[in-house]
Amino acid sequence: MCGVIGVMAHEPVNQILYDGLTMLQHRGQDAAGIVTLKDNRLYLRKDNGMVRDVFLNKHMVRLVGNCGIGHVRYPTAGTSSTAEAQPLYVNSPYGVALAHNGNLTNAEKLARELYEEDRRHLNTQSDSEVLLNIFAHELQKFTKTSLEPQDIFDALKKVYKRCEGAYAVVAIITGHGMVAFRDPNGIRPLIYGRRLTEKGVEYMVASESVALQALGFEVVRDIAPGEAIYVDLNHNLHTEQCVEIQDGQYTPCIFEYVYFARPDSIIDNISVHKARMRMGEKLAEQILREWGEDHGIDVVIPIPDTSRNSALELAHHLNVKYREGFNKNRYIGRTFIMPGQQQRKKSVRQKLNAVSLEFKNKNVLLVDDSIVRGTTCHEIIQMARDAGAKNVFFASAAPPVMYPNVYGIDMPVRSELISSGRSVEEVREIIGADRLIFQDLDDLIEAVNDTKHSRVHGFDCSVFDGKYIAGKIDETYLTELQNKRNDATKDKGISLVDAPVDMTGVSAV
Repeated sequence: MCGVIGVMAHEPVNQILYDGLTMLQHRGQDAAGIVTLKDNRLYLRKDNGMVRDVFLNKHMVRLVGNCGIGHVRYPTAGTSSTAEAQPLYVNSPYGVALAHNGNLTNAEKLARELYEEDRRHLNTQSDSEVLLNIFAHELQKFTKTSLEPQDIFDALKKVYKRCEGAYAVVAIITGHGMVAFRDPNGIRPLIYGRRLTEKGVEYMVASESVALQALGFEVVRDIAPGEAIYVDLNHNLHTEQCVEIQDGQYTPCIFEYVYFARPDSIIDNISVHKARMRMGEKLAEQILREWGEDHGIDVVIPIPDTSRNSALELAHHLNVKYREGFNKNRYIGRTFIMPGQQQRKKSVRQKLNAVSLEFKNKNVLLVDDSIVRGTTCHEIIQMARDAGAKNVFFASAAPPVMYPNVYGIDMPVRSELISSGRSVEEVREIIGADRLIFQDLDDLIEAVNDTKHSRVHGFDCSVFDGKYIAGKIDETYLTELQNKRNDATKDKGISLVDAPVDMTGVSAV
């Protein structure tokens, strides 16, 4: 999972991009990067690390220009090499920089085509570099010095025909302007807004609405699946639906609402905050059905932070006390996106500390957004027991995660998913809970789908039901994915490539 941002303004955009990436930091803590455009020259700064660490004052002052894009990343495909930090760049044609959130499921096929047919060389294993070169190659077919908006859209129509999977993209074409486009299913989020200044209108594109609103931009709307927008250097906005959407095709990733997005974001006209509250309400109804009114729960305690909305609503509907029982160290990253099992185990106790007063001699219901590997919840359940809890129950606001994600979330392979091939009772024994309950998938879909406001047709629920809506995903693909993603490979630090990025024509900060 990554976060992207793009701005076309009438003043330097370096600070706007920095602040916007900070608002999107929850979407990736592995690397960050910014590219700005001035006088037909691109200025780039990117490195591994958090936004505040990558961009120092000496870097910021050299990121000049009124147009720019930014990216925060954690590694899904490829490696953690600095070379794969984004935005990525090619100097032919025109000079194109690109930042991408998602995953191309046919990246290897496209990489072969780029080398054998398009005669383009790739420096990394990143599918984002594949996407960049596909876009650049289609632009290069227009043999003229200045592109018209329709030329760009026609090039993107070819990109859509070649690329499969999930992608939300912002890009800069030197001498022309900023482009943003979204995959035909709308799996990964992308939204744009505008603000009026004394000098005229300014535009901003981002992964989540919270970045726009925090910087004073009025949300216009989500970019539709298969739609592209282009803002030229004169701040004129052009839009085109590059792919016709079929009935049932608008299917964003439901895990955005469960875990990744900030609760104050609106994605595809659905409030993440309200969706998570409804998850808690549905989960409370399920507890009453399965455990009965004599459930024995004394207190409901969330595992911070994303489960708070669900836990609060759950406690309200059960008429049980809600308490904050864990103190969080906010200087430790999100354990779900940390590579390697040992690093995740070590970080749990560093990140959370139990408030013994809320646990002692009580039957505690811990609520988390989901259970993926089971590492975190096992450690936290033991912490609750160490703090004096009489019984520790556990509730997941999401159904059992049984299948890997192939659309841009670094969710582990099937063999590392605790619920894959196991019953609820078997999972309960492994994590050490006295009782365990998962949200029902139909209830989750109903909780998220605000039919009064959203235009979505459904959701990508592949991590729960194994139904992959984009790309040709079969057992062969999943097996190859397992070989690339498993924790054993990450723990050994195996790097598939560590080649330098071609920086010709770019000013590196």
